[in-house]
Amino acid sequence: MIQIQRVPGKRSTDCLATPTNTLKTERSSVKKRMIVMILGVILLVAGIGFVVFRNIMQQIAQGSAAQPPVVVTAMKAANQEWQPQLNAVGSLRAVRGVDVTTEIAGLVREIRFKSGDEIKAGTVLIQLNADSDLAQLASLKAAADLAQTTLTRDQVQLAAEAISQAQIDNDEADLKSKRAQAAGQQATIDKKTIRAPFAGRLGITLVNPGQYLNPGDKVVTLQTIDPIFIDFNVPQQQISEVSLGQPVTVSSDAYPAQTFSGKVTAIDAKVDTATRNVQIEATVTNPKRLLLPGMFGRSAVDSGEKKTYLTLPQTAITYNPYGATVFVAVDKKDAKGNAGLQAQQIFITTGPTRGDQVAILKGVSEGAMVVTSGQLKLKNGSPLRIDNSVQPQNEPNPTPQEQ
Repeated sequence: MIQIQRVPGKRSTDCLATPTNTLKTERSSVKKRMIVMILGVILLVAGIGFVVFRNIMQQIAQGSAAQPPVVVTAMKAANQEWQPQLNAVGSLRAVRGVDVTTEIAGLVREIRFKSGDEIKAGTVLIQLNADSDLAQLASLKAAADLAQTTLTRDQVQLAAEAISQAQIDNDEADLKSKRAQAAGQQATIDKKTIRAPFAGRLGITLVNPGQYLNPGDKVVTLQTIDPIFIDFNVPQQQISEVSLGQPVTVSSDAYPAQTFSGKVTAIDAKVDTATRNVQIEATVTNPKRLLLPGMFGRSAVDSGEKKTYLTLPQTAITYNPYGATVFVAVDKKDAKGNAGLQAQQIFITTGPTRGDQVAILKGVSEGAMVVTSGQLKLKNGSPLRIDNSVQPQNEPNPTPQEQ
């Protein structure tokens, strides 16, 4: 049997640690860690709240600040007279045009023109070699003279009743035959002198002296181009709007800054069954010979009486699926009571167009200040500053800008 001896003044708890003390120590450590974590979360939430609060205050400050005005161009809506027109594309054609050819074969002896010359009717263009033909003509004329002498002598003998009337008849027939042969030979010689059938401008020739020409070979083209025709087509439903003598304005890409005036001179007698179009011919003055046959041209035929429309540049119109709109500059006070120009969006109804312009049927009144460019940056109530130093195009008959 073992006996435990106790030392005086010492307790047993001083020698051995109890499980209760260990548990209390662990719980105290956990509490400290939880407190640290809670303080960290509180600090994090406070930081996030501070950032959010600062952003909100900045947005409030920005919202309360005055919005800078948007720079736009603007113009007052005004009424203009429009002349209704029928527009069509056509081709220019010479009033008279032909490729000059030779009727008979021959060797070119002389060329009496230069390419591009303006000539008169009857001007000699080319002379073919006719030496042998002239010699044969001389022989035929001599035979005709002999026949004339024979007829004269026989007529004297007939008066003396030395010959019969039948001989005189034979002499007269022979004389006519000889003269006809001489005239035919003279015609052949004349054909070897090629003349201009009418006045006009010559084209470029490739014929040279000494060249042999066969019948039908092209010598040079000849075109009368002042005045000049333009042929164009209009749909059959618009034929009632076209009549003889109506003014026509013609433009060409070759001369973008110029227009040429003319009038309707002919309307075709039938409608094309394939296209249901009617061909129109207009005669256009061309004193400077700028327009040439075969050129492409745009024709505008004045039809009906002039109409008055409220007109704006097409750049002022914003087309949307729900309708067309414009922005109008109006004098209003902002939230702080400051007066100034502000944008107001208005729905409109558009009408016909003419070049850079469009007719406004509803929505805008005459005199309204309408924004013509820069409206993509606008909304209702946007402050405006008008600067018209550079204006958008607003031409009824625009022309291409050559750079």
